[in-house]
Amino acid sequence: MTSTRRAFVTLAASSTLGVAGVPGLSRAQAYPSRPARILVGFAAGGATDIQARLMGQWLSDHLGQQYVVDNRSGASGNIATEMVARAAPDGYTLLQVVTPHAINAALYSNLPFDFMRDIAPVVCAARLAYVAVVNPAYPVHSIPELIAAAKAKPGSISYGSAGTGTPQNITVELFKMMTGVNLLHVPYRGGAPAVADLMAGHIQLVFSPLSEAIEQIRAGKLRPLGVTTAARLDVLPDVPRIADFVPGYEATGFAGIGVPRGTPAAIVDLLNRELNEGLADPGVRARILDLGGTPVGGTAAEFEAILAAAIEKWGRVIKFAGIKVE
Repeated sequence: MTSTRRAFVTLAASSTLGVAGVPGLSRAQAYPSRPARILVGFAAGGATDIQARLMGQWLSDHLGQQYVVDNRSGASGNIATEMVARAAPDGYTLLQVVTPHAINAALYSNLPFDFMRDIAPVVCAARLAYVAVVNPAYPVHSIPELIAAAKAKPGSISYGSAGTGTPQNITVELFKMMTGVNLLHVPYRGGAPAVADLMAGHIQLVFSPLSEAIEQIRAGKLRPLGVTTAARLDVLPDVPRIADFVPGYEATGFAGIGVPRGTPAAIVDLLNRELNEGLADPGVRARILDLGGTPVGGTAAEFEAILAAAIEKWGRVIKFAGIKVE
């Protein structure tokens, strides 16, 4: 496939395409025939936003219409999710689907939508890694030393996160659940302030998204103790897995694309094919790796299985930790 090719789906009135009765779609209308939006539930500039823009640019270049990122931050992504859940299922409103969506399903009891019912997955673009980091001056050099220090003085080690119920919080709560240690949670208004306080010595630990810690690690401003992934990372080849010391521990995030449930299968299939081709592109793959992710791809059904497993897993952790949001 070349960047100059325009790919279209003709939405004829056929039951096999599943388009009958879809608002705004006339017989034999081509998709896409106008610009589309990718809603991102978080502020511009972060890894989530950048990945959405990467996918949007690929679709824009290959489908002949603009796929514009629309940041609607707030409520841990729930504002953007509700907008997509209520949007017409016509392929012109997409959602950047990320780890907080799986967490929110268990964290919030009164959401105006049901994520798995109202959002149809298209493709998982990337798996996202976290890394346990400490200040280089802190006298802990490994995960076993961290566990020993925490058990020697329960509650004496504080860890920072981007806020209650965020992936940085939940990944540590899984660690606590599997090791029996007692760590003190200090929530911040974002990951960057938590890392800043860690480097200043005000807290002792952060399970940071790799994209937010990699440069400080390379500069020697943070010491990595272990990665949360099931395998070691090429960008940190000398850093062990937390699972090497806590068997079965694994806590990865994800980023992908979803659409309103009821979007015609022909549109979902087209978007899936195009994004899979993008994820196979060396330039796109390199950018995802730079952002601390691992390109994934695959079918919509495979992404749905990832989402269902994540909702079940993080629901157990939230229940164990007794996490509540105000």
